[in-house]
Amino acid sequence: MDNRPWGMEQGTFLTLMHLSQLAGYLIPYAGLALPVIMWATNKDDSELIDRHGKVILNWMITMIIASVVCYILMFVLIGFLGFAILAVVNLVFVIVGAVKASQGELWTYPFSLKIIK
Repeated sequence: MDNRPWGMEQGTFLTLMHLSQLAGYLIPYAGLALPVIMWATNKDDSELIDRHGKVILNWMITMIIASVVCYILMFVLIGFLGFAILAVVNLVFVIVGAVKASQGELWTYPFSLKIIK
């Protein structure tokens, strides 16, 4: 088992894996690609990385589905409010997930669909 994924301590890697979801605010689609790449390249080397990665992927899938619903609801204007709420919830949940990961805990994002088990 490699304890230094990408040359980092595992706890640091897990924290950054959660925070990498926010990369999309700087580079389009990076918030989707980076966590998946981080998980896929290390999931076979660490049970903990695999578990955190699945939690993150489930959250990202949940956010995509919720975003599609908000997009559809934009035609009746409530979708704009929905997108604002999603943005705040995503930011808060990602930060909480990262803090918990840095403390050695696995935090399941509330309201997240359990698609990948």
